[in-house]
Amino acid sequence: MTSEDPSDTIELTPRQQQILAIVQQVGFTTIETLAERFGVSAQTVRRDIIQLQASNYLQRFHGGAGLASGGYRSAYAQKLMVSPQGKQRIGTAVAQIVPAGASVFLDVGTTVEAAARALLDKPGLRVVTASVSVAQIFCHHGVFDVVVTGGTTRGANGSLVGHAAIACIMGFRFDYAILGLGGFDDDGAPMDFDLEKIAVRQAAIGRAHKVLGVADGSKFDQTGTARIAAPEAFSMIVTDAEPPARLREGWQRVGTGWLVA
Repeated sequence: MTSEDPSDTIELTPRQQQILAIVQQVGFTTIETLAERFGVSAQTVRRDIIQLQASNYLQRFHGGAGLASGGYRSAYAQKLMVSPQGKQRIGTAVAQIVPAGASVFLDVGTTVEAAARALLDKPGLRVVTASVSVAQIFCHHGVFDVVVTGGTTRGANGSLVGHAAIACIMGFRFDYAILGLGGFDDDGAPMDFDLEKIAVRQAAIGRAHKVLGVADGSKFDQTGTARIAAPEAFSMIVTDAEPPARLREGWQRVGTGWLVA
């Protein structure tokens, strides 16, 4: 049996999925921080980390957990395994919102990629993306009239960031911007961890008539390094699970809608 045999994997619990997502975003986190976040004992978190390490999802360190070193799952590959059916439902819901012939900006991330796949059969779309992976999805299906921003690649998913990416975005007007989210602030404002990716998203928000945030339910209990924008900058949050009351209340106050796919 090789380390890539599917029988080596475990079915992740919701808490384990969230632990994995946190480690992927910040690189390292302590057992104490995780225990406080989830309201469980340090021993419970330690057992989760041991199970995740056994399937090479992450690496256990003294007092905490970090990204797996030399494991067969990169952080990007790990993200693909978190809530794949939920992300597919989110993508389908987005495709039902975006009309044929629309001008669309597609962000980076596995949930946005699910939306890109769902949009493949939508005729007449004019697509701009800051994701090499999203562009490849369209190209692999014979759709070649996609604008890819310039910029510097960042991460295994081919995210494009920097001045060139932002300058390209500023030259367009979008009917819809579809943005991936890393977590939420207390008032429901979408957040993320990478400041350069946040800057690209902020540029797209400024050039879009409607902004759709996409996030699976594992993001509800996550925050982030910085806010992408105020919650009212988003027309709708599309997700795969009912959001907690604190997020729903924050969105209701400012008129941001949400859709559970």
